Amino acid sequence: KNVDNVVVYQYEKDVAHQKQILGGMLLKAQEKTHAYMNLLSREEVTSDALNTIEIFLKEKLNVSLSSDFKKLSKEFKIKELKEKLNRPIRVCGMVKNEGEPGGGPFWVSKEGSDSLQIVESAQINKKDKKQQEILKSSTHFNPVNLVCGVKDYQGNKFDLLDYADHNAVFITPKTKNGKDLKALELPGLWNGAMAHWNTIFVEVPLMTFNPVKTVNDLLKSAHQIK
Repeated sequence: KNVDNVVVYQYEKDVAHQKQILGGMLLKAQEKTHAYMNLLSREEVTSDALNTIEIFLKEKLNVSLSSDFKKLSKEFKIKELKEKLNRPIRVCGMVKNEGEPGGGPFWVSKEGSDSLQIVESAQINKKDKKQQEILKSSTHFNPVNLVCGVKDYQGNKFDLLDYADHNAVFITPKTKNGKDLKALELPGLWNGAMAHWNTIFVEVPLMTFNPVKTVNDLLKSAHQIK
């Protein structure tokens, strides 16, 4: 999680419990994924098994398959399912949007495919009215609370560079020594760098997000010892 997301000791158990829930969801999704990858690697795979894996990808991992998937031969269905399944997985805790600056969970359409992405406000074209409306109507915020699975079904580490969008570049305002600067992020850690991961978004309680961006944030109840 973000280094500036801190709480006083009386909230530590509650926050740790929520992190355990995210970890459990990751393990469950990863266990299913690895089991299905082993199944697809066998010589004989039934049509019913392919249908089950297709439903898992769509409903549990929110993965879009090619528009002509149903028309593909069995061989090419297996190939596409393997390609979509055999990826790093991230379970991302999201809190209800209460006006904090930063990114959030969105559906992103690119090259004819939809995927779940964490999008920073700096990535959104503010001059586009439709994009502005989507941003304003967003219900959740990304507190950077991620649990990640980075090994494949054979226990090998994924090369995470293979699952990044290296064209995902955006500019963010920064300051140094009192001067305003523009920083080029290529790509952002949890957006472009994780663009091709399988993603699960989960709503978590607001108490798990207690940022300290300025000294005034220390006056909030979450940072008080009572």
